[in-house]
This record gives sequence, structure tokens and C-alpha cells, in this order.
Amino acid sequence: MKTAKWSIYAVTTWVRRQPPKMKAFLALILCLTTLLFIKMVVHNYHNLFFASEAVHTLGISILIFKLIKHKTCSGLSLKSQELTAMFISVKLYCNFGMGYHRHTILHFTTLGTTLWVIYMIRFKLKSSYMDNKDNLAIYYVVVPCAVLSLLIHPTLTRDHSINSILWAFCIYLESVSVLPQLRLMQNAKIVEPFAAHYVFALGVERFLSCAIWILQVLDSHGRLLTNLGYGISWPAMVILSEIVQTFILADFCYYYVKSIVAGQLVLRLPSGVV
Repeated sequence: MKTAKWSIYAVTTWVRRQPPKMKAFLALILCLTTLLFIKMVVHNYHNLFFASEAVHTLGISILIFKLIKHKTCSGLSLKSQELTAMFISVKLYCNFGMGYHRHTILHFTTLGTTLWVIYMIRFKLKSSYMDNKDNLAIYYVVVPCAVLSLLIHPTLTRDHSINSILWAFCIYLESVSVLPQLRLMQNAKIVEPFAAHYVFALGVERFLSCAIWILQVLDSHGRLLTNLGYGISWPAMVILSEIVQTFILADFCYYYVKSIVAGQLVLRLPSGVV
């Protein structure tokens, strides 16, 4: 066990010493290798979707445990939770409006737990909320997503133009909803374990969700990119949104794994990570 731990530490030390371009190349190779492994192992992409949802549920469960057991919400961004509740609510509305009910129960469960977390932060544990460090204004995130959704959205049917815009809005908002949480952790410099576990779970979830779309495009030999409308490909925009959030969280996940390998209970973020 000690030998394996030392080997992992040696690899992470070597990676840390590499120039930025080499780190980017190694990250690309790792992602491609992981995608290839997933493609070989997973034959039903619905299972991959449920795996990503399970990871998200695990992350939420960690937050619930922290709030109930430790009676504190330090290190958690109320604004990220509010953005999460916003895009899930819009997604549920679109599911009913467009007639897609496949994953409604999962979305309802996630929305319910997120609203409970918001309630705890706002009222029950308000004294431990780091208000001064959770300082990324929500409109900096919501307004660009709203404008982009008006410009680029799926053209499913003429009768559902409003739903199409709202669907695009929730996809874009989901991809950047974690930014206030990352901003808070960057301001705090030191990230306590439960918040770190939660954000890492989000990073794994987004990678799995991104993998689903990329693998579907590969299986369709690129035809999926021309579906759901004309002009700018909507599936391509969804994949881009997934990739954006994956890269937003990638740097944090790197330092998280490095901290775990080193046996550190508290994650320290260097300046410029977020």
C-alpha cells in the first residue's frame, strides 16, 4: 500500500513539474484513454447517465451530512445552490412542456435536496455562512446564459420555441453554475473536506455527462451533430457546454487528487486556480 501511494505521489510530482503545454497534453491523453475505456466497458449509455446522477446524489449527500452532523455551512456557496435550483426547475418545466419524462424523478429528487440545502444555509446555519467570500454576483452568470439562449437554441418544433429557449438556458446555466462555489473557495484559499468532496463529485459527474455526448457522436459517425435544427448545431453547443464545465472543474480536481494522495485533510488552492 505504501509503495502504491509513493508511486502515485511520484507521478503527481513529475506532472506538477511539467510546463503548461505538457500538462494540457497529458490531460488530453488521460481524457481520451478514459473515454476509450468507458466505450469498451459501457454498452448502454443510460447506465452512464444514471452513474453521473448517482455521483451527483453522492455529492449532495455529503453536503447534507455536513449540514446535519457538523451544524455548519462554512465553505459552501449559497449562490451556486440557488443557480442549481434555478436550472433544475427550468429543466423540469421543459421536461413537462416537451413531453420528456424519462428522468423527472431524479430531477425532482435533486431539486428537493438542493432547496433543503438553500433553506439550511439561509436560515438555520446563517451564522456560519461565508457571505463576504461568496461574492460573485448571480447576474454575472444568469444574464450571459439568457442572452446566449436567445441566440442559440434547439429548433425542435415551431410550437415549442419558448421551451427551446428555456431548455438552452438551463443547459448553459448548468455549465457555469459552479463558478460562485469555486470563487468562494478561491477567496477562502483553504477548502474544508466536505466542500472539496462535493465539488470533486460535481467534476466527476460533468465528465461522465460530457462522455455520454461525445460517445453518442462517435457512435453516430457525426450525424448527431446535424440533428435538432439548422444553423449552428445544437448538439455541438451542448457538448461545448459540457466541455466548458469539465474544464472549469478540471484544475480543482487535479489539486483535490493531489491533496488526497498527500494525505492532507484540508485542500489549499494556489492563486489563479479559479
